[in-house]
Amino acid sequence: MFNPGDFAAVIFDMDGLVLDTESTYCLAWRQAAAAMGKDLPDAFYWSLSGLHYRDVEQKLLASCGADFKLQVFHDTAGMFWRDYVGTHGIKIKPGFSELLAYIIQRQLPFCLATNSRAVNAHECLELAGLNGVFATVITRDDVRCGKPAPDIFLTAADALHVDIRRCLVLEDSYTGIIAAARAGAFPVYVPSVTPADPAAVTLCGMMADDLRQTLDILRAWEKL
Repeated sequence: MFNPGDFAAVIFDMDGLVLDTESTYCLAWRQAAAAMGKDLPDAFYWSLSGLHYRDVEQKLLASCGADFKLQVFHDTAGMFWRDYVGTHGIKIKPGFSELLAYIIQRQLPFCLATNSRAVNAHECLELAGLNGVFATVITRDDVRCGKPAPDIFLTAADALHVDIRRCLVLEDSYTGIIAAARAGAFPVYVPSVTPADPAAVTLCGMMADDLRQTLDILRAWEKL
């Protein structure tokens, strides 16, 4: 059984966990769909959280019809997204800087592991002012299968030279929690969407409201 005091590395998800990208994606998706004559509820866009883009496409086709022009949607959403983040940037989630400082102070290896493509991941990190913060970034390009398959987290653990069973994986979505659990890591659920997904709550090893509370829990573990 995992002893919380024995964790040896930390693996961060990106979208919705380190960066507040989910809200920017949802805004762009909503604008693109509206431009194409589709009016979908907010809950639909938030349900795409953590999914690989192929899974996003399948959900769009299921909701908008088999003749929905995916390439037009992607191009239009990309235009709206870049217009927004070019003006507003991308916000870092509260508590990340303090949590990262704690991890560095403890000399724990850490990395980023995301379902995004490499070019998108690095663009988002740069827009958030985090370019170079993660020496190791594992993306969908590095593995055969994205989340909810375990590949991304297993690859991340190998890159850190740490047994996956001694890795904390910080995730905000059910998709990510499934992937972490399948990999054999200790899944920490920090939901970006409320209410929290009950299936993710059941599957995770620990849950926190945000990264500040995550840090408080890790400090408490040190005293056990």
